[in-house]
Amino acid sequence: MTEAVEMEVDSVGESSKPATVVDLLHRFLTVQENRAAIYARWKRGFTEYLRTGGDRVYQQICSQITTEFNDCSKQVIEMESILGGSDYGREDLVHLLKTVQAHEKQKLHMVATIQVLKKAGRPSERHVQLKNRPVEHQCVHVTEITEVTGLEDAEADAEYDAALNEAIRFIQEVVTYINDQMEEVRYEIDELEAKECQETQ
Repeated sequence: MTEAVEMEVDSVGESSKPATVVDLLHRFLTVQENRAAIYARWKRGFTEYLRTGGDRVYQQICSQITTEFNDCSKQVIEMESILGGSDYGREDLVHLLKTVQAHEKQKLHMVATIQVLKKAGRPSERHVQLKNRPVEHQCVHVTEITEVTGLEDAEADAEYDAALNEAIRFIQEVVTYINDQMEEVRYEIDELEAKECQETQ
């Protein structure tokens, strides 16, 4: 796989020239686009899971996206290695890619946290068993409400809402940071391409 990143391959399949920094940065942007598509698929799968309760299908989606996210990370790590090597010596870009990788890891963790919270639901809306009812009977919206349980539910709901909102806010900050870094990559590509044009004139 490293050879695929290090060398451009012509139509015959023989390696023709080393990849340029611009090539590597374009590949990095492609990896980020792939990550966005994986997140979109994961979100659709989770929404469908909440709607239908299809646990097995959702677990398959989670397994699949885990493999795909790992593949994205491996590709970026290879790019970091090449950019930091003696042929390029671009530690600035290595640092940028590593920082994005770290933020992607945080984003992944927070998305999973949000899904766990949403799967559990607000404490006051969870299924409860009523006293003196058969065990198999569960009600969604009926409870014996007392002043104490009402207060406990309100406190638990407030904690749940705070945790969910904090996770959402954190993801928004991480996404903003990642998007800013993608802009830096695009600026770098533009500068390098402009430089290449000047050199060929």
